[in-house]
Amino acid sequence: MEKGKFVRVLPLLPLRGLLVFPKMVLHFDVGRNKSIGALEEAMVGDEKILLSAQKDPRVDFPSPEDIFSTGTVAKIKQLLKMPGDTIRVMVEGLHRGRIEEYIQTEPFFKVKIREIMEDEVEATSEVEALARSVMSLFESYAELNRKISPEALVSIGNLRHPGRFADAIASHINLKIEDKQRILETIDIKERLTVLFEILTREIEILELERKINNRVKKQLEKTQKEFYLREQIKAIQQELGEQDERVQEANEYRRKVKALNLSEELEQKVLKEVERLEKTPPASAEIAVIRNYLDWIVALPWNKVTEDVLDVQSAQKILDEGHYGLEKVKERILEFLAVRKLAGVTKAPILCLVGPPGVGKTSLARSIAKAMGRKFVRVSLGGIRDEAEIRGHRRTYVGSMPGRIIQGIRQAGTKNPVFLLDEVDKMTSDFRGNPAAALLEVLDPEQNHSFSDHYIELPFDLSKVLFIATANTLFNIPKPLLDRMEVISIPGYTEHEKLEIAKLYIIPRQINEHGLGPHNLVFSDDAIIKIIRNYTREAGVRNLEREIASICRKVAKSVVEGEKGTVEIDGAMVEKFLGAPRYRYGIIEDTDQVGVATGLAWTEMGGDIINVEATVMKGKGKLILTGKLGDVMQESAHAGYTYVRSKAGELGIDEDFHEKYDVHIHVPEGAIPKDGPSAGITMACALISALSGRPVDRTVAMTGEITLRGRVLPVGGIKEKVLAAHRAGIKTIILPEENIKDLEEVPQNVKEELCFIFVKTMDEVIKRAIKPLSENEIPHFRENTEEISGLFTAQ
Repeated sequence: MEKGKFVRVLPLLPLRGLLVFPKMVLHFDVGRNKSIGALEEAMVGDEKILLSAQKDPRVDFPSPEDIFSTGTVAKIKQLLKMPGDTIRVMVEGLHRGRIEEYIQTEPFFKVKIREIMEDEVEATSEVEALARSVMSLFESYAELNRKISPEALVSIGNLRHPGRFADAIASHINLKIEDKQRILETIDIKERLTVLFEILTREIEILELERKINNRVKKQLEKTQKEFYLREQIKAIQQELGEQDERVQEANEYRRKVKALNLSEELEQKVLKEVERLEKTPPASAEIAVIRNYLDWIVALPWNKVTEDVLDVQSAQKILDEGHYGLEKVKERILEFLAVRKLAGVTKAPILCLVGPPGVGKTSLARSIAKAMGRKFVRVSLGGIRDEAEIRGHRRTYVGSMPGRIIQGIRQAGTKNPVFLLDEVDKMTSDFRGNPAAALLEVLDPEQNHSFSDHYIELPFDLSKVLFIATANTLFNIPKPLLDRMEVISIPGYTEHEKLEIAKLYIIPRQINEHGLGPHNLVFSDDAIIKIIRNYTREAGVRNLEREIASICRKVAKSVVEGEKGTVEIDGAMVEKFLGAPRYRYGIIEDTDQVGVATGLAWTEMGGDIINVEATVMKGKGKLILTGKLGDVMQESAHAGYTYVRSKAGELGIDEDFHEKYDVHIHVPEGAIPKDGPSAGITMACALISALSGRPVDRTVAMTGEITLRGRVLPVGGIKEKVLAAHRAGIKTIILPEENIKDLEEVPQNVKEELCFIFVKTMDEVIKRAIKPLSENEIPHFRENTEEISGLFTAQ
């Protein structure tokens, strides 16, 4: 029980990682200026000081909030100056003290405390029982800890005062500062013994668990030593009998497999050194699994195993045509490679990069190429790869290391000359772990890949006979050095005619078969297929077309299962019954010629598309407003067109002061979609001229081209995709820059025959062809003669 409480002022010494209990004598070093000042102040007075622990021992300059409010009043017994401006002090704890107020914090802490002293009273039976239980637990703790001397046990057991007894035990236990502080702050003796009982119980459980772990480790070590001794004995007996142990047999088996690989002498010696390491490494070593895994990879690789190419060009042509419709450029390149192989024998394999929108058959084409050449096929998806080790592998020093994707693919193929597809090569990224695109430079360089070195294998492997085919949707994401090593073949979107043929020859037969139907169950008319293409899909490839056809097949399969008989003939009218209302509008040209609306052609990753550029004029102060989520280049094209119109206002019949009286707003619809590039320059200029002059734009004319300040029309890209988009939309006349004549060679002949192409050099020619006069009686100023250019009938 508390004898009394007295208030007094004492210097305070904060302790780091240390706590002093009453009646406890110990020494410690003091080095902080504030602490030394507190000691000096105490020595001037009655040599008493308050010792209180810090909440966080890492704090060098504690504030009152960093110090526990309950500590121990101690008497300084001895001071000894040490080297380095430190003082070694010996103190004896007297009794508890609680901080009431901080009198000062500089140059040292001085606090007003309330002293808490305990009475010399006899313990109750409940307290006595608690004390005996605590003593029993302490003896068990001492037996497990082995750091508490028997003399300490005896002296603690002889203490009759339960409070001092609890403090003495707490001072001998290895506890966290928080637990010791909890005991120090517990004034009630019965409660203090209860807290101590809980802490001792927890500590004994931890010590028992530690002892179990130590015993287990000791037994394991003894077992390992015993096994080693027995193995050495077995080895000696086998040597006497002339037999080989398992490790020697394993090593000899690896040597036999390495010899069968027919490696060069230098490579064979390196591999045999690893076999020798395996033989000498103790079986219990963790390294043995790493060596064994490495050797398994070495002997599994096809160092000299190749498949014979099928050099029959006609047979290869047939296989390629069976799998894919069109794609003449790629097929022709493969047949050229086979022809050269047949004539010249050994030749370096080409490294192709097939670039085109999704769904045009790039990945499946690579599989058909492998089939046509009689080679194995391996596909590796590079989409999302951001670690250089994915290509080159990890070094063997890392846990769980393995070769990169290239060597893994070669092992999977089982030959050193497969068709190796690097899918989605434009989707790679890089981060702090390296750039996988840079690692591919060695793989795809014909001058280097004959000795490709994987970080895991660490031996040169010949990749020169591998036919690498990369696929990508766009080129601008592929680094220039990597692009330079590949032969790029563009695969544009399919025309409507090509999609019709693909559906009839490939998609419909496959889907009918996959849904358990037959030709007697379901028949598609050409009108139905064309309606699906026009009104239910909008894509460069045929993936969505296949999904829609599959949807019809599922519905027909359901009706067959329900007992309906007869053949379902799908015509144009039946499509809506199976697929619902049309999702897209085919032929989105305007119904009438309008002022301020011009039709342009755009290129997207999905193929080509047409855009309606709108311009309107309103009273204002000459501002040019651009909307539709336009990129910087497209905005600059709009400004260039605006400047051209201002410079030619008089010739165009426009008020020359319009830029002072009116604001002009140019908008490109579908504002949520980002748009950029210079190819809409002449389209925006036409819409602007139409809006300012009041002359309508011919709705059947679509155009693309870059405009300059002087009104010149410069060439643009993506001509084939743009022409196909115009054809799909029902456009009849297309205005193109004259320098783009050469690009029409890629456009299918049947599409060119249905369109009229107008090639222009200047904006004046565009205006004459695209913008109609104010009245029907006014005769437009352009020549009506035509001449043939590169096989095209083109208005000049």
